[in-house]
Amino acid sequence: MDNLWVDSAIGAIKALAFMCDIITYPVYMLLQRPWERKRRSARLKADPTFLDRKTLSIRSKQVPQRSHLTLVRNNLDTMEKVFSYVGNRYADRPCLGTRVILAEEDEIQPNGRVFKKYVMGEYKWRTFKEAELQAKNFGKGLRSVGHKPEQNVAIFAETRAEWLIAAHGCFKQNMPVVTIYATLGEEAIIHALNETEVKMVITTHDLLPKFRAILDKTPLVETVIFMEDQLKPTDTSGFKSGVEILPFKQVLDVGSKSDYECNPPTAKDTAIIMYTSGSTGLPKGVILSHANMISVLKAFSDAVDIDTESDVFLGYLPLAHVFELLAESVCMMSGVMIGYSTPLTMIDTSSKIKRGTKGDASVLQPTALTAVPLILDRIYKGINDKVSQGGAFKKALFNFAFEYKRKWTRRGFNTHLVDRLVFKQVRRLLGGRVRLILSGGAPLSPDTHELIKICICEKVIQGYGLTETCACGTVMDGFDMSLGRAGAPTTVCDLRLTDWDEGNYRVSDKPFPRGEILIGGENVSPGYYKNPGKTQEDFFETDGMKWFRTGDIGECHADGVIKIIDRKKDLVKLQAGEYVSLGKVETELKTSPLVDNICVYGESIKDHVVALVVPNPVHLQALAVKLGIHNKTLEELCEDTTVEKAVLKELIAHGQKSKLEKFEIPTAIKMVPEAWTPDMGLVTAAFKLKRKDIQLKYQKELNRLYAS
Repeated sequence: MDNLWVDSAIGAIKALAFMCDIITYPVYMLLQRPWERKRRSARLKADPTFLDRKTLSIRSKQVPQRSHLTLVRNNLDTMEKVFSYVGNRYADRPCLGTRVILAEEDEIQPNGRVFKKYVMGEYKWRTFKEAELQAKNFGKGLRSVGHKPEQNVAIFAETRAEWLIAAHGCFKQNMPVVTIYATLGEEAIIHALNETEVKMVITTHDLLPKFRAILDKTPLVETVIFMEDQLKPTDTSGFKSGVEILPFKQVLDVGSKSDYECNPPTAKDTAIIMYTSGSTGLPKGVILSHANMISVLKAFSDAVDIDTESDVFLGYLPLAHVFELLAESVCMMSGVMIGYSTPLTMIDTSSKIKRGTKGDASVLQPTALTAVPLILDRIYKGINDKVSQGGAFKKALFNFAFEYKRKWTRRGFNTHLVDRLVFKQVRRLLGGRVRLILSGGAPLSPDTHELIKICICEKVIQGYGLTETCACGTVMDGFDMSLGRAGAPTTVCDLRLTDWDEGNYRVSDKPFPRGEILIGGENVSPGYYKNPGKTQEDFFETDGMKWFRTGDIGECHADGVIKIIDRKKDLVKLQAGEYVSLGKVETELKTSPLVDNICVYGESIKDHVVALVVPNPVHLQALAVKLGIHNKTLEELCEDTTVEKAVLKELIAHGQKSKLEKFEIPTAIKMVPEAWTPDMGLVTAAFKLKRKDIQLKYQKELNRLYAS
């Protein structure tokens, strides 16, 4: 009876929508001019030129925009000059915002457990003038406590306003900044500190305790500066004798009274030595000059449309990665406010937000943010879970609205009424005003891309780059309506596809040229720190331009746009000769509600692949209940063969729905209850799989899967 009522109600809504479409179509056609939107989406975005039978070169047709021209006209060729410029130009405008934490309280959960939750206030803002002055004082403070220009300084800290101020303080004194992800393991941190011979480390109250163990293995470190906590005093006892532990505010105060002048860098000087949490071995230090960073500031400014008056940026991704650092720098260049957040406090249901109070996004109401596919995949699953739990009518209404908007969006129309009536509540997840999401770090699943565009934010722009190219390579055009593509080359670099015979990718392929991606231009790093062999292997110079061999495989479409289709390290050739792109398969299977993470594994002497699956606990429990299995822990469910078979069956169906080939879909799986985190050493700080480490840890299980 209920299903009959739902079907009748949805049928009536569809009939009403159809009548409205007929009546309003001519009006919307004239007002929205969808043919113009489709024309802009399909226009040629880059010029492809065959250099020879094995190489295709691609160059952007985009012209420099306002901020790019401002950088050139004002000779802003270093990050130090940029911050000085915006400090004067936008002096009294809010620049960096930090949310005030008023208290920490115990909150009793329904199961009786007690969690610590924050009672939070409003955002407190530094103006551009204040932020620039603090950076100046911090740099002078570093000089006052004994640090010299051109000596490396390490920042090992979570993303926050003080991170940016500390970095720019170093830039003002020409001190290269060694950036280390806050999620890196102890061995990687020690390696980065020792290799760069740093004497000074900047960290936070939360991370400072790690140095009680680390300092014994980093003999050159003499000073550790910590950014204070809003509520708790910092315990500075028990550290290695002879190492000075200083509060951030003390360094600012010392610098404000110092007679030291700024010691500005040149464009060729090193701005950052960025330690990438590589998928193999110890992290490598990538050298990035001020010229590299300024070139990408130009490229990103050309790629995104920023509104100085109304835009607000939400900063939460690691500033230790150049993608977030330069995205925030683009905002600063345009006078845009940056409000900081963390995954623990971002949304109303985040783990540190007191029940009934608002998360950072609800208070800040940002209009723009950066994201990585892992985060967008989680939002995708969260929306689907919420819809599934909302009852038959709400689920049917959402599905109708989704399909309705998808149909008209593909035709070039906006659907404002449906957005207000159905998707408004979903948009409130991130504050309700987000209009631009820039995604990078890995290819974004077309399904996730489309759902986020339809439900939350119309402009979800994918980009492609690597630390070695200063996070810059390609960016989607703002008018591009397609899904699953990485965009055309940016305005500051050229891109080439070159044959990779071993993987059977060639620029002569039809219908699209394919090959390994090479990126060349001012954005390309000088190389790896103290690693000439690897530098020579991955970088080369021709005709006065520096180039980097990415190891990624792309195909070039007719409009000059690149799609990332594979990676050399991810390609496995099976016994029968088929090639399996492990990363592509994982991207598709991760959109299954049952999967939190997955590593697909293949051997060339086998004719199929297998997989290790980190299941979603909620969905796994729900599946177990359907199978009549109750009162089992996550660990017990992962060992249950009945549950395992049911999960495999679901994955096979999901793979078929995602149009994966039969040989690409795992024939056996092993579920692992522990979530893979960077501190386990199984994923990078950007949550890319470290395949060799995963294989070593689970080799016995993988052998059993193939034996079965």
